[in-house]
Amino acid sequence: MEVPSRPPPSDFKLRKSASSPLRYSGAIKKVSKKKQMGGNLPEYGNEENDNQFEENKLDTEEETVEESVFLKPPTDSSEVVDAAAHQILIRLPSQDSFSEESFVSEERLAEEAKKKKEEEEAAAKERQAQRQMMAIEELAQSEKSYLRMLQICTVNIRNNLQNLQPPPPNLDSVFLYIDEVMDVSGRLLSMLDQKQLTPENPDFLETLCTSFLSLSSDIEAAYKEYLRHYNHVSLVENSYKQKEALWNDIVTIIKTSAPEVNATSLSFFLVMPVQRIARYPLLLQTIQKHTDPSHPAYGLLEQTAHTSVALNCRINEYKRFREVADKYKKTENLTIIDKINRLNTHSIAKKTARFSQHIKHETGMVPKLVDEEFDALEGFFNILEDGILVLLENVETYLLHLQRFLECKTEEFDFDMDGEKTPICYKEINTALRQWILPMFEKRMRVLIYKPLCDLRDLLVGPKNLIRKRLHKLLDYEVIEGKSKLSYDEQAVANAYKTINTLLLNELPRFNGLALQMIWRMLGTFSCLHRDLAADMEQVFQSFAQQLPHSSLHPKEFQEWVESAVLEGARQLETLCQSVEEALNAPAAQPLSPSSQRRLKQLTDKHGSGKIFQVTSTVVATRDFDLNLTKGELVALISETDTRGDKRRWLVDAGGKKGYVASSKLARYHQAVEDPPPSPFLPMPADMSGLRRHSCTPDPQLIQVTSRPLFQVIAAYDFTARGNHEVSVHAGEPVRVLEPHDKRGNPEWSLVEARGQRGYVPSNYLTRTPVISSLGRQ
Repeated sequence: MEVPSRPPPSDFKLRKSASSPLRYSGAIKKVSKKKQMGGNLPEYGNEENDNQFEENKLDTEEETVEESVFLKPPTDSSEVVDAAAHQILIRLPSQDSFSEESFVSEERLAEEAKKKKEEEEAAAKERQAQRQMMAIEELAQSEKSYLRMLQICTVNIRNNLQNLQPPPPNLDSVFLYIDEVMDVSGRLLSMLDQKQLTPENPDFLETLCTSFLSLSSDIEAAYKEYLRHYNHVSLVENSYKQKEALWNDIVTIIKTSAPEVNATSLSFFLVMPVQRIARYPLLLQTIQKHTDPSHPAYGLLEQTAHTSVALNCRINEYKRFREVADKYKKTENLTIIDKINRLNTHSIAKKTARFSQHIKHETGMVPKLVDEEFDALEGFFNILEDGILVLLENVETYLLHLQRFLECKTEEFDFDMDGEKTPICYKEINTALRQWILPMFEKRMRVLIYKPLCDLRDLLVGPKNLIRKRLHKLLDYEVIEGKSKLSYDEQAVANAYKTINTLLLNELPRFNGLALQMIWRMLGTFSCLHRDLAADMEQVFQSFAQQLPHSSLHPKEFQEWVESAVLEGARQLETLCQSVEEALNAPAAQPLSPSSQRRLKQLTDKHGSGKIFQVTSTVVATRDFDLNLTKGELVALISETDTRGDKRRWLVDAGGKKGYVASSKLARYHQAVEDPPPSPFLPMPADMSGLRRHSCTPDPQLIQVTSRPLFQVIAAYDFTARGNHEVSVHAGEPVRVLEPHDKRGNPEWSLVEARGQRGYVPSNYLTRTPVISSLGRQ
């Protein structure tokens, strides 16, 4: 067979690019597979089979040539090139047919794969939308069910528990802050219902996120207080369980009030808010997981999910802070034995380390950790504490004085001024003040000022204990601050200090601000109370103003009259006080001992009775020529000055010895009367007790003289009347005694008649003298 000539290079390149070595290798594998199959050859007898046979034969020949060309080592390079070129020219028609069929099948497969992928993506989106809708619907439906359970608990169960006789103790504290939780949950559902959208609506998700974000601050405020108080709820419920009869009644009420729920304790309902606030992030994150990022509300949903997580973190942090505050702000009244029992190796080591660190601070060995912000807050807190305590002390003193004033019922005293308008007006005004105006003023003072001040003083204990505990924890923290690696206990100490410090920095400014605001309001209330008191008193006085004297005077003239009257009253009061003081300081006249009587007689005979003085207190000699005298000793005055003219030192005779004595230590001696003189009054009739004590006009029939009197009553001293109920008399003026006592039976005053006027005079101003009859004179 003649070998064809080599084709031109351009044609060779074009034909060579129509096939590839991969097709040759595939053909070789195909031939080998057919050889292995052996008898499974196609039948021949028709044109189709013949053509197929020819093609197969041709393919077999080509593959054989390939094997011979590629597997048999060539003898000449030109032969190899010619053989390869001949082989390519022979395979070209069948190669093109196979390539077209393969391209068609690949396009069909690609279209089918693309269609299948689109169907799978559509199904996945549909499933994702269904899961999103189910998650949204679960959040809405579970919120409704949650609110319904809380309503059953707070309405049905609480009302039935309050109807128990007696109701369980501390029942109100069990349901504390649950109303706020129900309120915020109800507001969330109402905001969702306002749009009247269903969970299937695409706009429902945006409404849900917007509503949650707008209520996030209210949700945090309601749930953080409830979660902080939940431990107390558990303690109260455990106390109920200790009483078997009470707990059985509570379980019965729970089953009766909520038969559709298999609940046997209050914690079944009361723990729901704790679980609900932690479930919000899970539900929102589930919705976000099944929401396409291309959704219009995806960004808002992502923000809502982050907000719910941050909200839970803040609530947990607040709860932790509250637990630390409750732990350290309690005040324990421990006895010495209790404190000794608490001592152990750990506590002793801790207190020793604190004391050592404090000594290092004071001596300057170690610098103290300074926090200027906290120091400023602590200083302001200390100022507030001092101000509150001082204000409370002043209010207590004010109320004490007011109470003592109310105890003085001056309107009940009789001023012996019956029939005059001034005493009557005074009694009416004083009665109104004491029974109506001042008691109401005192009550308002106690409710609006005194009680809030006491509560505020009690509130100071918690922050004060926390500040002291922070100092202790700061000393512990400074010891371990420089360490690079902390143990578990040391890390707990550091966390405790940081928690207390953060808590004080956050809460102390609010406490200081509220305390200062309360103080200002109390001071304003104090001023308003006094303004109301002045208005009430003015109203009372105006009703009696026309009946009082000097009511017609001009205000300026009335003020001048009041000032002069007050000054005159003050002068008279001062004079009275001096006289009373002199009377009290005067030595009591007592019977003398025989030796003192002999000295008195000796001094009287030598110096006269007007020179006798008595020592008021013990005298100790401090200078030359001074005398040592005892209290009550009698001396005679020689000179009222010393040799230098000093009137403060008197020269006295002490009965044989002479010397100087301070004039302030001496008082004029009044000799005691051993036998008091007889009463200057006439004897009282036997039926005198039946006389009306409050009458100023005695019945003349009761005073009857059966015989001529031998004595008469005269005034021993001058007496000037100080009021209408008294009468003025002159020394030596005869008077007629009507009653030897006043209206209350006091014998120090006597009702007399002088010059046709009746009134009271002091009984010791009267004396009786014998009556000289005309028969005796004759």
